Amino acid sequence: MIVGVDEAGRGPLAGPVVAAAVVLGPQPPKGLADSKVLSGARRARLEPLIRETCHWALGVAEVEEIDRLNIFAATMLAMTRAVAALEHQLGESAIGMALIDGNMTPAKRCAEWRWQARAIVKGDATEPCISAASILAKEHRDRLMRAAATDFPHYGWERNAGYGTAEHMAALRQHGASPHHRRSFAPVAAVLG
Repeated sequence: MIVGVDEAGRGPLAGPVVAAAVVLGPQPPKGLADSKVLSGARRARLEPLIRETCHWALGVAEVEEIDRLNIFAATMLAMTRAVAALEHQLGESAIGMALIDGNMTPAKRCAEWRWQARAIVKGDATEPCISAASILAKEHRDRLMRAAATDFPHYGWERNAGYGTAEHMAALRQHGASPHHRRSFAPVAAVLG
């Protein structure tokens, strides 16, 4: 099986990085595209269709792992966790090739990675299985950030998903860092002094 893999959350100042792995079903949803070019409403309509018609799994690297490893290594770890979880569902040796959005794969970068992999720059726009992974990762991460915003409402995460918007930066300066902030990221480290 060919699995598409993508992540959401490399750039934000807060929250985890989430990866998704998707094997398309025989009749995948129409209109799959890079999650960044789809409206929130369109992503919200596609997400349950992907979940219903495809095989999928998620992998998460938490803030503590991002700060300990670095964002690149944490992203590779989240991708590895997503593919491992999907393989657990499908059975050992079910995955023939992983198509990874971007210019690098977790192969030789994450000790647990054990599948053939090919990096595809802008793969989320050209490979439907990666597009589906992109949508699942973004929707899941956005939900996590909306949930975190209920406990930490100052930062506007329900609107900015943890990215360094003017509103988020102003709140960070006023209220300091929360447990969800990535202390290894320069803007957060600068506020912490």
